[in-house]
Amino acid sequence: MHTPGNLAGRTGRWSARHRKTAVLGWLTFVVLAIALGSLLPRGELTTAEQDVGPVRQAQEILDAHGWQRPAEEMVLVQRDGSTSADAVTAALTDLAGTLRRTPDVGQVTSPLDGAPLTSADGRSALVTFDLAGDPADAEAAIGPITDAVAAVAARHPDVRVDEFGDTSANVALDRALSEDFQRAEYLAIPITLAVLLLTFGALVAALLPLGFALTAFVGALGLLTYVSQNWHVDGTAQTVMLLIGLAVGVDYSLFYLKREREERARGAGAADALDIAAATSGRSVLISGLTVMVAMAGVFLTGMPVFTGIGVATILVVACSVLGSLTVLPALMSWLGDRVEKGRIPLLHRRTTAGPGRFWAAVLGAVLRRPLVAALAAGGALVALAVPAAGLQLRDEGITDLPQDLPVIQTYHRIAEAFPGGSSPARVVIEADDVGTPGIQAAIGELRTRALGSGRMNEPVEVQTSPDGEVAIVSVPLAGDGEDRASVDALHALEGIVDDTVGSADGATAVVTGSTAGSVAFRDQLAGRTPWVFGFVLVLAFALLLVSFRSIVVAATAIVLNLLSVAAAYGTLVLVFQHGVGASLIGVQSTGAIVNWVPLFLFVILFGLSMDYHVFILSRIREGHDRGLPTRRAVTEGITASAGVVSSAAIIMVFVFATFVTLSTTNMKQVGLGLAVAVLLDATVVRALLLPAVMQLLGDRNWYLPRWLTWLPAVRHEPPAATDQIPAPRPAADEELTSVG
Repeated sequence: MHTPGNLAGRTGRWSARHRKTAVLGWLTFVVLAIALGSLLPRGELTTAEQDVGPVRQAQEILDAHGWQRPAEEMVLVQRDGSTSADAVTAALTDLAGTLRRTPDVGQVTSPLDGAPLTSADGRSALVTFDLAGDPADAEAAIGPITDAVAAVAARHPDVRVDEFGDTSANVALDRALSEDFQRAEYLAIPITLAVLLLTFGALVAALLPLGFALTAFVGALGLLTYVSQNWHVDGTAQTVMLLIGLAVGVDYSLFYLKREREERARGAGAADALDIAAATSGRSVLISGLTVMVAMAGVFLTGMPVFTGIGVATILVVACSVLGSLTVLPALMSWLGDRVEKGRIPLLHRRTTAGPGRFWAAVLGAVLRRPLVAALAAGGALVALAVPAAGLQLRDEGITDLPQDLPVIQTYHRIAEAFPGGSSPARVVIEADDVGTPGIQAAIGELRTRALGSGRMNEPVEVQTSPDGEVAIVSVPLAGDGEDRASVDALHALEGIVDDTVGSADGATAVVTGSTAGSVAFRDQLAGRTPWVFGFVLVLAFALLLVSFRSIVVAATAIVLNLLSVAAAYGTLVLVFQHGVGASLIGVQSTGAIVNWVPLFLFVILFGLSMDYHVFILSRIREGHDRGLPTRRAVTEGITASAGVVSSAAIIMVFVFATFVTLSTTNMKQVGLGLAVAVLLDATVVRALLLPAVMQLLGDRNWYLPRWLTWLPAVRHEPPAATDQIPAPRPAADEELTSVG
């Protein structure tokens, strides 16, 4: 009996022969990973860790002096045209008194005390207050305070009384977004099972890939706790981890199971069929998984913890899926044998076992008869879809990306309208040996005068001093909504004023921070690092494909085709989110731009995942080429043999990623639509039309390897000799392209 020569083949063969050890070993790994992981608190990504540039510098100054900005909240008191001023005064009096009597409330500032907290039109007033104690405990203390404010609102129904602040907003948003993501997670699993039932027509065959994918996710989740001690993660990382884990885990199972079933249908024995699947599909899984992990490793070059957390989570779940595919999956398939067909669903099973369909065979036949026409048509369609990407506009992520129907978000907008910049002011952090000296105090006074005189900044300008007297924090509300051009222009104007005033004071260091400054710094760092990430992913993916297929043409073609599908996804996002084409169908209006981190995130995810199909299809084509088949025949057999599994895998990915579109945040809708469109195009237009057309046009040049690269290791792609002993039926010459599906 021929022994599979590659690593995947040897591992799969061993696992199938020692299935009890392999299965128990896998279950032990999963149980230990999640059990031991539960003993440690997960390293959660904090807001401070996401800071870059001057925002991080400012935070380091505050940390060095042991000063923490207290958790701050504000309450909007607003009347309409028919409400008397006395009603507002009564509400303000009640509110200030109630807050001062409420536990965990620190300093309360009210316009009744002379603070400049009344809007220009006199309709709105703010009452601000701090939460006493450690800011880290603010979310635990905010509940009773919010209830007290709600009670004041109930006692004054003729006046609007609404609370907003970082703490109350975070609590409300965390609750809403957690429910949002849970809904997407719960949707993904039944959708995946439904597609698998349609694919296999048997309950056991459908449950096997889903169960495997979920155990790989659980194991990776346990490992994530340990890894997060160095690379902190947030809730988004876990959700992305589940959805990517479902996608790749099910894909890898499909590749294995379909190939094993195919070999069994051709007459191979159970052991031989598993050996062939391990040496062929197992090898494709290994290459695909490495490519996904290489692509995701590119996010480390951003230097941004939010990306590295997602990258680490994705790499872990893909690594677990690859490991399980090479060990427990062949072991389970060996144990089940033909019982994998148990639980047959009559109509579905008859359809799935009726042999390859004729649709893709007919399409492929037309493509290979007119490859130039097909290449121009398919390539032209992708280019046309990608053209709008030339007008891609990026914007900072902000309040407009959050669920706009939440009361806390609506309150934010009301405060921003009545007090421009007041809900999220810029802050100038000033460090000196003594910020109370006359020189620095005079500079702060000049800063305030020039800021208000610029017309781009507003009251209230407030000053706080650290307990050691070495740091002053000046809050300056900016014009605009904190995210738009007006706010960015105001920020730059403030930076100039700071340089001329407190920044030039003797012995003083002054840094401008705040949400607007943070967005600008994030955008600048992202723009500077993105080319490095793209280059890293492209170069390493090219090298991996070159080593895997020993063809510089195959590697270059794969890179170009992937870039085309990614560009088409970008173009679709521009059409929907910038121009509003079909935006109402997914519950959004035209936002005028794409969130600045979305294109980079899509690129690394798509470049890795699209290799699943490409490597699987190319491996089947290379098998034919290594057996001496001409290019046309090798392409025909490779694509028609893999069409079913690629279609099923793509459908699962499209539906899983489409669950992102159901989320209420705009950025997640953009991610979901981009991923779903790219995968759909990749599995249809690219792999079924453009790839065979290009390979047919290139002919034997597909396998060109320069002499100076002949040192690359020769990798066996054809199946083991056992397959050669069981020849597949050959169609007649005139039926060759239409009878193979």
